[in-house]
Amino acid sequence: RVNLERARWLLHEVPGRFVLVDIAGFKISYFDGQERRWSSRVQVGKPYRSTPVFRSAINRITLNPTWTVPPTILTEDVLPTLRNDLDYLRRNDIRVFDRDWNEIDPRSIDWHRPPPLRLRQNAGPSSALGRAAIRFPNHFAIYLHDTPHQKLFDRSQRAFSSGCIRVERVMELVEILLADTPPWNAEQIRRQLESGETRNVTLATPVPVFIAYWTVDASATGEIGFKPDIYQRDADLLARLDARR
Repeated sequence: RVNLERARWLLHEVPGRFVLVDIAGFKISYFDGQERRWSSRVQVGKPYRSTPVFRSAINRITLNPTWTVPPTILTEDVLPTLRNDLDYLRRNDIRVFDRDWNEIDPRSIDWHRPPPLRLRQNAGPSSALGRAAIRFPNHFAIYLHDTPHQKLFDRSQRAFSSGCIRVERVMELVEILLADTPPWNAEQIRRQLESGETRNVTLATPVPVFIAYWTVDASATGEIGFKPDIYQRDADLLARLDARR
């Protein structure tokens, strides 16, 4: 009942092709003609920075992306670190800017009482977003992206991120999504990555994406499988459904 209710939130007017992120199952799939054509593992948000449920449409891919540190991560994670270890910026290839994107010498800042700042990590294989970010409009600042933390994909429980979705073998998905956007074939993508330059590519045709939280799976033969409720959401939703009876 709980998961059928969640399906009603998202699965209206399902398109012919789409990307589905299964948060509780830690996986992502690409469907074309109602058949799963590609799938991989993902890392999702930690319970206290959970990945939200919504639907949108992938419209842009960034190759060699930079990463602007989000406000929550800046306040809760990065600033406390910088107060004790300013070399963190150099080690992580992060530059400091004011609100108007004028670069600032980090040594000139009182990190206990900093002014409004923007911190941006340069593009590179060790950056937080890796080689590619897959973007779609939403109010949560959520997107799919590569990650240098590849070993974490081997864990059975993969709630490690701050809300965005880290995708294993992300370049395979990038190639699929750009297949209808010439001249972006595998060779063109490879050349752009090797250049090291950041490039935003708009898809010729946006691809719908569903970010779903389902703790039950049903196979084609009707077999039911249950997954851990990593965000502890089932009981509350069930209580709400019972209250409506």
